Amino acid sequence: MSATSGPSRGPSRVRRVRLTRLAVVALLLLPIIEVVVIVAVGQAIGGWPTFLLLVATSLLGAWLIRREGGRAWRALEQALRSGRMPAREIADGVVVLVGGSLLVLPGFVTDVLALVLVLPFTRPVARSMLAAVISRRLLAQTERFTGPTVAGQPAAPTWEQEQTPHGPQRSTTSDEVVEGEIIDDED
Repeated sequence: MSATSGPSRGPSRVRRVRLTRLAVVALLLLPIIEVVVIVAVGQAIGGWPTFLLLVATSLLGAWLIRREGGRAWRALEQALRSGRMPAREIADGVVVLVGGSLLVLPGFVTDVLALVLVLPFTRPVARSMLAAVISRRLLAQTERFTGPTVAGQPAAPTWEQEQTPHGPQRSTTSDEVVEGEIIDDED
C-alpha cells in the first residue's frame, strides 16, 4: 500500500495528536517532578517546614481563588451591566480558576505555574496565551466544518436571500416556506 492511498491526515490533525501526546506525557511526568522537587526541598529545609510550606501554599490558593475570583466575577457583572462583551472578564475568570486550582494541589512546580496565572500583574500574559489557544482551536474547528476558503472569496451560505431592486427574494434552491405576520409599529 502506498503512502498516498490511505486517508489523508491534515497538518491540524497531526498537530492535535502531538499536543495530546505531549499533554499525556506532561501529566505522567508532573507528579514525578513534583515528588523530586518536594524531596529536594525537604532535604534542604527539613520535613516539617516543607510540609507546612505545602499547606501554606494550598491555603494561599484557596484564598486567592476567593479574592481574585470575586474580583473577576464583579468585573464580569460590571461588563454585562454596561452592555459590552465580557471576553476579558471571562478569560480572567478561567485563568484565576485554573491557577487557584493548581495552587491548591500539593507541589512546588504547580505552585509556580499557578502564581503566574493568578497574580494580577502576570495574568495578562496568561490571558493572551489563552486567547491564542482558543482562537487557534476555533479556526481549526471552523475549517473542519466549512473547509478552507480562498482569501477574499468567502463561500456564500445557501440560506442567503438574493437581493433584487424589489428587495430580498426567495432563494431558488430553497423549498422551505416560513409563515409569519408583519407588524408595523410606526402607527
